[in-house]
Amino acid sequence: MNAESLLAHYGHIADAPDAIARLRRFILDLSVRGKLVPQDPNDEPASELLKRIATEKARLVKAGKIGKLPSLEPIHDAETPHALPPSWAWVRVGDIFDYDAGIKRDPKELSQERWLLELEDIEKDTSRIVKRVRVSDRDSQSTKSEFEIGDILYGKLRPYLNKVVVADEWGYSTTEIVAIRPFLKLCSEYCALAFRRPDFVSYVERLGRGTKMPRLRTPDAIVAMFPLPPLAEQRRIVTKVDELMALCDRLEAARISREEARDRFAAATFARLNARDPEAFQRDARFALHALAALTTRPDQIKAIRQTILNLAVRGKLVPQDESNEPASELLTRIAKEKAQLIKEGKVKRQDPLTEVNLDQSPFELPPGWGWARFPELGTFGRGKSKHRPRNDPALFDGGEHLLIQTGDVARSRGIIETYTGKYNDFGLSQSLKWPKGTLCITIAANIADSGILSFDACFPDSVVGFIPASMFGNARYFEYFVRTAKANLLEFAPATAQKNINLEILTQVLIPLPPLAEQQQIVAKVDKLMALCDRLEASLEITAATRRRLLEALLAEVLAPAEDRELEAAE
Repeated sequence: MNAESLLAHYGHIADAPDAIARLRRFILDLSVRGKLVPQDPNDEPASELLKRIATEKARLVKAGKIGKLPSLEPIHDAETPHALPPSWAWVRVGDIFDYDAGIKRDPKELSQERWLLELEDIEKDTSRIVKRVRVSDRDSQSTKSEFEIGDILYGKLRPYLNKVVVADEWGYSTTEIVAIRPFLKLCSEYCALAFRRPDFVSYVERLGRGTKMPRLRTPDAIVAMFPLPPLAEQRRIVTKVDELMALCDRLEAARISREEARDRFAAATFARLNARDPEAFQRDARFALHALAALTTRPDQIKAIRQTILNLAVRGKLVPQDESNEPASELLTRIAKEKAQLIKEGKVKRQDPLTEVNLDQSPFELPPGWGWARFPELGTFGRGKSKHRPRNDPALFDGGEHLLIQTGDVARSRGIIETYTGKYNDFGLSQSLKWPKGTLCITIAANIADSGILSFDACFPDSVVGFIPASMFGNARYFEYFVRTAKANLLEFAPATAQKNINLEILTQVLIPLPPLAEQQQIVAKVDKLMALCDRLEASLEITAATRRRLLEALLAEVLAPAEDRELEAAE
């Protein structure tokens, strides 16, 4: 398979992760290996071109136009990144370029009408100029580097190592952009491609110096290797690269168009689920579920579908209502009687009475038979009370058997908490409150309103709130699903501080849409089923992405394989 064959098949794998960006890098890689266009035996070889460059370099030094240059070590075959065609040559950057040729200028010396280039003006991966700003339009407080037409302008600062452009007018740049000027006129566009090639980016990443933002040092730059083709072939390579990059642009535009169309279709499909007509809703819901696979190609789309399912569930739109079900008002009466008995028996503490629910402030209209309630009205509700952390006093936790969870365990839970941070011994436990398996945990610090249900008895700190639903509920699944839908609103209550948090009082006032108990169980069963479907879709996406990634890597590896290896495989 050759490069043209790869490109012909590329439409089948264009949705692979990072596919277009990888294709762009691949094209660059082919272009500097002599694999993108055929060699012409009539071209002047690079060895002759190097002789002319050496003659011109000596003339420039003698004329005082450039300083005396350091002598560079010859390149040995063992250090070359890959083989080149016979008419090409590996050279060191300092042998053919005046690296950092730009004259340094004080900001007061700059001509106001000239171009002033910053790294932010260059698009990553494509090296397109996204904006062209004049000196007069940009406040310049630091030294600038002056460049000429035809200079290769190279961003030496990581992570901007593939930002390389050719100057098409005189101007200035930040000193983090280096003007690289050929001693003898070459095809500057090819040179810019070669400075963006993957193996050179890797070289700079390996040798970059600096703590916060590593950069390429001049001594490392001038000894770096550069693949030099015949001058005529340089021009043919640029023409071909331009053609293929235009193809990448079309592939990317087509992918974006597909994604936008799919997103619009998904938004319209799920918007129809808000219809008040029960028959229309059932019809639209069946259509949405049937179309799920077509609506999803990215993990973020599945995340949106999960949220839609939960929103429908807590609004009474996922399963039909049954007039014969015990209404939520009677359920609340039974819960109140149960709590009163537990208080009488000393099993739970009496709580301060809650203010009456203001229905005018309710988030949405409830179906018949539903009601609004709050956590303290539905079971046991309160903060954790663990006073110690394993990181503060490890001695308290050696040999412990009482599990401790923290906010991170809740955040990672995906609904069921199965990890713990440490273990209390008896001394630590004596200063804590142990919550039973089945407790709904809600974080009120760090990540706000993450939620999960304990799969074991555990302690937790006061950054986590626990909720044990009344006995008739059986479990806390419905309430965990509700917290996921309310998370965005809970975040709005968090003060704008470095450590976001909400207090227990705020969480106590959160209104919970409470369905009849029988309907609640149906809702949980339906949500479980739909979440399992989302899990399968997510797994399918991962498999598809992995398959496309493997296919892409196989195709790239085959095209980059030496010609003799491909001939041997064909013969076998």
